[in-house]
Amino acid sequence: METLKNKVAIVTGSSRGIGADLARTLAARGAKVVVNYAGNAAAAESVLASIREAGGDAMAVQADIAQPGAMSRLFDAAIERFGKVDILLNNAGIMIHKPIAQTTDEDFARIFGINVQGTFAGVREAATRLADGGRVVNFSSTLTRLNFPGYGVYSATKGAVEQITRYAARELGARGITVNAVLPGPVNTELFNDTNTPESIARIVGGTPLGRLGEVEDIARVVAFLASDEAAWITGQSIGVNGGLA
Repeated sequence: METLKNKVAIVTGSSRGIGADLARTLAARGAKVVVNYAGNAAAAESVLASIREAGGDAMAVQADIAQPGAMSRLFDAAIERFGKVDILLNNAGIMIHKPIAQTTDEDFARIFGINVQGTFAGVREAATRLADGGRVVNFSSTLTRLNFPGYGVYSATKGAVEQITRYAARELGARGITVNAVLPGPVNTELFNDTNTPESIARIVGGTPLGRLGEVEDIARVVAFLASDEAAWITGQSIGVNGGLA
């Protein structure tokens, strides 16, 4: 199912977690993939190895997307190796779970630097360097719809991502570029399970119409669709991938 054959994709934050699965999924659909990592080179190499073992083509590029010029270097590396960039997945992000009253200036600057500034820098680079007819998929969160205590600042960053998405869709549409955001719900990952109690997980599952946690494949399949030519008539949207939780 090579729906992304001859496409070149940059996936930020793709050495671990959902990002790693996104990179593998796009490669399995025929895309050449740039695996971005901030510091864990070994994890990025592991993702590369799995892609290559499956017959795909990929490269790893170190870049901390919160730093000035990082996104430009990512595009430089992709274009030097593959000749173009068709798809940008702004996946990299961090979560800080604290009440607003306990959030320090340093916390605020760090989470906005990665989640908002990093996404903004990617969209800005895509505005001039993404191929015509390209695809941008940004990552928000279902938490923007739930107002759970302790996630106020994190949700604020993701609300900003959704606004960037809407405006960029307007600005880039003339070149056939679509810009959408996905809002993952609770996903069965090691991080999620380690940071929640069995009781809290049971409550979350009980509030989900489909009665289960999401799997990384659930997110990756939707993103792969939005990155494909089949989604050419979808832009400026914030799409919940959350089993109906919100």
